[in-house]
Amino acid sequence: MRERYAEHVATRRRKAEQALEAAGFDAMLIHSGTPFRYFADDMDAPFRSTPHFAHWVPLEGPHHLLLVRAGKQPKLVRVAPEDYWYEQAPLGDPFWAGELELEEVGEAEKAWKRVETRGRVAFIGDDPASAIEHGVADSWVNPPALLARLDWDRSYKTPYEVACIEEAERIAARAHHAARAAFEQGRSEIEIHHAYVQAAGCADKDLPYESIVALDEKGATLHYTGKRDARDGRVLLIDSGARHLGYASDITRTWTRDGCDPLFADLIRGVESLQQELCAAVRPGLPYLELHRSAHVKIADLLHGLGLLRRGGEAAVEEGLTSPFFPHGLGHFLGIQVHDVAGHQASPEGGRVEPPPQFPYLRTTRTIEPDQVFTVEPGVYFIEMLLRQHRTGASSRQFDWSLIERLKPFGGVRIEDDLLVTREGSRNLTRSYV
Repeated sequence: MRERYAEHVATRRRKAEQALEAAGFDAMLIHSGTPFRYFADDMDAPFRSTPHFAHWVPLEGPHHLLLVRAGKQPKLVRVAPEDYWYEQAPLGDPFWAGELELEEVGEAEKAWKRVETRGRVAFIGDDPASAIEHGVADSWVNPPALLARLDWDRSYKTPYEVACIEEAERIAARAHHAARAAFEQGRSEIEIHHAYVQAAGCADKDLPYESIVALDEKGATLHYTGKRDARDGRVLLIDSGARHLGYASDITRTWTRDGCDPLFADLIRGVESLQQELCAAVRPGLPYLELHRSAHVKIADLLHGLGLLRRGGEAAVEEGLTSPFFPHGLGHFLGIQVHDVAGHQASPEGGRVEPPPQFPYLRTTRTIEPDQVFTVEPGVYFIEMLLRQHRTGASSRQFDWSLIERLKPFGGVRIEDDLLVTREGSRNLTRSYV
């Protein structure tokens, strides 16, 4: 990991120099973030580092400063306050320390005195008042032109970043296996969740996002986080990941046990099969929108083959027959953030390419390129508020409502893997583990 990190920092330095020159800056000062306190409370929310800071160094905690200047080793000032309320963890000898000029101070204010803010220095972070107070020009705080280039660069993962994501895959896969075993034992949603975090070896706050553990009909709620105590579910849809050195995995599986309708089991097998076909189709030069549209066509054919739709293929997609069953985008960029940045960005300079009206929730409109990491997660759900609009009118005849009512109690299906795009195609980062 030390060697990969050294290569990662070398890449970051080269890309940063290019971005600084293009945006007209001499240096950038990246802040690790400030704690967020709940309104009318004395409790802080769980802390997450500023993503731009985490892109450089996997150091947790607020108030750290990283100065990146062309031609010089990046300077990291770590704030380690002397505070008897909290554990004083020594830094030790982390693998990343040798690539940075490192200083430690006991107060946030002292960190500012250890960095040079004269010249054209851009500030990136959530504490603009401190930056301006210490000499950064107001217009140089989070400058959009520089942020656009940094976001664009985050679309392409270094071998170090891929290694971090793969370790997050391994951790999450171990937890998914434990969750499946708990489900097969008839455990409740909250007990399945507890089995997951125990196997992952983390607390809830350390997960990259709140886990979705949905039994039966709750699988039709896309972001369900209820965690009921009801037991003996027949279908489990679990969407949960893990985090390693700031990088996330994002995995979804749908499992069945005794009592599940055989037709719904066939639906799961069909989604699994088409999901793998979509993964196999990933290649450089393919617009992600085209992959997403292909998912709709495949889902139309699956639903037609199972008898839920009376029409399949392109015709069903054009008529909007698949949208109530598959209302979300096929996937999203993955990295430091679960829904990583720049999915709609038009170019390194910025701008947006909006998703088409037919697919408004598509999270990336980019063309697939090597070194991108993104998810592929088709799904089929029985969501009454979306089906309702088709129950009357001309399109109603295209649905077999008796079969839909038969499968509604089982909620929905989603299968999700994380893919790294290669020069020739892609490498599935998830399937080796779960």
